[in-house]
Amino acid sequence: MEDKRDIELVLEPEDEYNHEPDDVSNYNESMYFNLIDHSQKIGGWFRLGNRVNENYAEMTCCIYMPDGRVGFMYKKPEIQTNDVFDAGGMRFEVVEPFKELKLSYEGKVCVLDKPNDMSEPKKAFTENPMVDTKVELTFNGISPMFGGRPVEKSTGKEPTQKMEESFSKAHYEQHISGKGTVEVGDERFELSGLGLRDKSWGARYWQAIAWYRWLPMAFSDDFAMMISLISKDGITASSGGMVLHDDTYHLIRSVEIDSVWDDDWYQKSLKARISTDHRDYEIKGEVESLIPLRNQRTTPDGEQLLTRITEGLTRYECDGLTGWGMSEYLDQIVDGIPIGAV
Repeated sequence: MEDKRDIELVLEPEDEYNHEPDDVSNYNESMYFNLIDHSQKIGGWFRLGNRVNENYAEMTCCIYMPDGRVGFMYKKPEIQTNDVFDAGGMRFEVVEPFKELKLSYEGKVCVLDKPNDMSEPKKAFTENPMVDTKVELTFNGISPMFGGRPVEKSTGKEPTQKMEESFSKAHYEQHISGKGTVEVGDERFELSGLGLRDKSWGARYWQAIAWYRWLPMAFSDDFAMMISLISKDGITASSGGMVLHDDTYHLIRSVEIDSVWDDDWYQKSLKARISTDHRDYEIKGEVESLIPLRNQRTTPDGEQLLTRITEGLTRYECDGLTGWGMSEYLDQIVDGIPIGAV
């Protein structure tokens, strides 16, 4: 077992670019952005995950419209290289590491009047309209970097990784501002907002974690948070995240999250209590729009595994301020119930 005291996180500008894939079948290198325009109450999140050893990428485009509709598209386009993020009509470009990145998407989205329809993807894509969509966004970092890749202090080598138990071996995040345009059918929006981006790489199975709660949010250019609560075994949970004040990240030491659920076990609202070395915070969240997603995998012995990820556009309140962000809840589903809810 690795001695965690001998592990440190390292992050270099080169890590913004793609890495040489590990020799594991489920290697995944992914980049993710979310951005919300507070004044218009429109936002979205965008992800590319290269699974080059399996010859495909995971491409997701999700746009929350001001009237509650959601434009959504998921594809698994074929890829032959991990050199770039460019698949399924979506492309990410690093203009300057840690400072400026660009995103573009040109393709279709399925426009859902009832986003919960995506709990049955085949039916949702069949019964809802598909419209041409174009996204052009530029992001700028407004914070330090958080995270990195683990290395052994004594040797400088990366610790070993168990493929079956891995969600990622390296991961970092950063709060961002962003500007650009989103076109969905004949509707066009000029966006100027705040959000968060992340990047990870290494072996990944979505079933490697029992459940997590991931709450990225921004109140202003100099006050933002990312709150995480992660359970690998379904019983104990580890707290994490950071609070941005001015230009400094303050690490979160403890997290408590109470969720209110609807009849489908989707989060409706939440209350989070967190502590840093400087102070305690209480954050209230109201989910304004939510889309349920899923990942399915069959193990070598034939067991069917189902992971659900609910993506909620969420309005947050803290210290008398209003912010916006996401509430992303991942759960393994057992007997129809998300394991983290009980």
